[in-house]
Amino acid sequence: MKKLNKRDLVEIVAEKAHLSKKDAQAAIDISFKLVEKAVLKGEEVNISNFGVFSPKTRKSREGTHPKKHSRIVIAESKTVVFRPSKSLKAKLNK
Repeated sequence: MKKLNKRDLVEIVAEKAHLSKKDAQAAIDISFKLVEKAVLKGEEVNISNFGVFSPKTRKSREGTHPKKHSRIVIAESKTVVFRPSKSLKAKLNK
């Protein structure tokens, strides 16, 4: 599976939008920062025909220590969840 990293994304956006790499980098950085800021405030970010980024709190739970095989408590934690849109799922499953 090929991976698309941020540098690749900057190059593609610069080429497709006829921007300099510096301007494309700035636009992408601002976009990611806005998504980050919203999620940190507990807001969902809905990008039409792409998907939704939303914060989620995982409850504390019991688990097993991988080396000792003893029972441990895994603390509550926060994470970000991505739910793809129906159209993205449909394209993926073609």
